[in-house]
Amino acid sequence: MSATNEQLPIATSGDVVLVRHAVRLAAEGAGLRHLDITRLVTAASEIARNTLIYGGGGTAAVERLDAGYRAGVRVSFEDRGPGIADLQLAMRDGYSSGKGMGLGLSGSKKLVDEFVVDSEVGRGTRVTMIKWR
Repeated sequence: MSATNEQLPIATSGDVVLVRHAVRLAAEGAGLRHLDITRLVTAASEIARNTLIYGGGGTAAVERLDAGYRAGVRVSFEDRGPGIADLQLAMRDGYSSGKGMGLGLSGSKKLVDEFVVDSEVGRGTRVTMIKWR
């Protein structure tokens, strides 16, 4: 599987907009349908905002994937914030701290094909999502 990768900082709300744009361009380049592009950009926007608000900033890696028989986009977010104390609660449908778009982790997970959260209190959080064509 080959991939093209773009690393983006997330330190301001303007960076969240840049992440959304990079995800949209990668999804278009991978040939995703319009609805799937919208889903991926929405999920990425929510997690980018979470990275900024709760993680104190971090990075996003946007990768266009080519697995020969299928293409897609992987977006990985990483911060060195406080981590998620109760990941099970945070992944529950309807859970929101009230500061994001209201999708939360569970809503973002529903918009993509693959979604993994790795968080450690005191060390930070990593969220990886993939949307396939």
